[in-house]
Amino acid sequence: MILASESNLVSAALALGATKIKGWSARDLRLIAEARPMAQPEVAELRREIRAGRDPLGEAFCIARSAQRRKLGATYTPYEIIRPMIAWARRGSPYRVVDPGCGSGRFLMEAAEAFPKARLIGTEIDPLAAIIARGNLAALNLHKRAHVLLTDFRSAKLDRVAGPTLFVGNPPYVRHHDISPRWKKWLSSEAHRQGFRASQLAGLHVHFFLATAILARPGDYGVFVTSAEWLDVNYGALVRSLLLNGLGGSSITILDPRAELFPDAATTGAITTFVVGASPTSIRLRNVRSVAELGLLDTGRPATRERLQSESRWTHLTRARRKLPRDHVELGEICRVHRGQVTGCNRLWIAGPHALRLPARVLFPTITRARELFANAPELRDASRLRCVVDLPTDLSVFRGAEREAVEAFLEMARGCGADQTYIARHRSPWWSVQLREPAPILATYMARRPPGFVLNSAGARHLNIAHGLYPREPLAKSVLKGLVAYLARATRVCDGRTYAGGLTKFEPREMEHIPVPTPETIVEAAEGSTQAAGTCRGAA
Repeated sequence: MILASESNLVSAALALGATKIKGWSARDLRLIAEARPMAQPEVAELRREIRAGRDPLGEAFCIARSAQRRKLGATYTPYEIIRPMIAWARRGSPYRVVDPGCGSGRFLMEAAEAFPKARLIGTEIDPLAAIIARGNLAALNLHKRAHVLLTDFRSAKLDRVAGPTLFVGNPPYVRHHDISPRWKKWLSSEAHRQGFRASQLAGLHVHFFLATAILARPGDYGVFVTSAEWLDVNYGALVRSLLLNGLGGSSITILDPRAELFPDAATTGAITTFVVGASPTSIRLRNVRSVAELGLLDTGRPATRERLQSESRWTHLTRARRKLPRDHVELGEICRVHRGQVTGCNRLWIAGPHALRLPARVLFPTITRARELFANAPELRDASRLRCVVDLPTDLSVFRGAEREAVEAFLEMARGCGADQTYIARHRSPWWSVQLREPAPILATYMARRPPGFVLNSAGARHLNIAHGLYPREPLAKSVLKGLVAYLARATRVCDGRTYAGGLTKFEPREMEHIPVPTPETIVEAAEGSTQAAGTCRGAA
């Protein structure tokens, strides 16, 4: 059956019993005019598929509206995720079920079977998706208790009802770059009205959490599947605050980013359950490796309210802290870990032909690519092949004569290309001084699809923000540093960091400091033992 054209999808939805939607644009009305009548055998086949628990119209829509759907942040949820969410929702008996961005109506169709007396309400901003949802619901004879509204959830109004409302769905994922200033202003003002602060860098799913908190009443409850990034990023602080204050967080199940959650999108995933009005003493947190492991959503390890309030990132709380072996400590007890400096304009501050006239004393060999560390493991002995970074002093009066002329010419060129107006330059003083950190005895990569690479920095190279520097809290002998590098290289696990969609693993400085390592004394003893063993072998030979 050929459905993958917009007019055919409209034809199918209407044939199934969908009603036309108020507010359609002239373009949308043309789709109805162009829709060919659908033969009754085709309609009957579609109805059989829908009643068997499939969504042929939604699948065809994903093909027909691929680019526009992505712009609107619509990722259609597989039933393998929907069903555990609805199973959790059976803990209550909702008077009404609300899906904030209903798409083709999958959540509403599943909820209709679980809650045969509940009213069903979906909001959707894509007219084609909205009429498809109406068609699906009509095919299941749900049109008398189901309503699909062509509106933005943030501006929706809900009547007061005589029982609890279940909020369930997959709020759209749209980055802040594609959210209009009007809605960013709405986020800030509404969050302030609720007693919270909001970042205008927040993605659309954060807006939907706030809109739910505004519309919901004590006794309502909900379950959303969203991107997991709000757990750890600064703009996610609003969601974390809502869950602890008013929205009533119950559990968060984080899906392994390497699991293929959605057939057409590489994304992280978290399923969040909440009971509105509750003041949770703890929220259950759990990691699962695949959709097949979802099961019951309330079975995670409880994290106390006090712990959650004190943490700016929550993902790491799902991992049990490794018990330290005897004679081991956390890396942070031996070394501080600092990310490298941000230049604000690599094409200028990384030296090239444009910097040939500058004095050699302002050019510093620097690690500017992670692969430079992987290639030089376990020890960087020669920095001559590294690119240099221009790091001018804060006080330019140290330059005289030809040197001063060369520096002034360089700065004039920098202003000409806007290097003094970048965000970083405008927030450092003076703008022309990158202010590289001192060479770190050990350098480490922190983002890759593999464990970090650790390198002994014998060449004294500096590092940009693509690497971390490990700075011993107390002076360590080179033999201890070498032993520490060797241990970290073989013992650090990918799961010690934070994994994103596509298997990319990132280690924040504090996460790297939690890695267990032998004490310096233990490293020395191990090195001495190896030396003695080698000597014994040579003697025996």
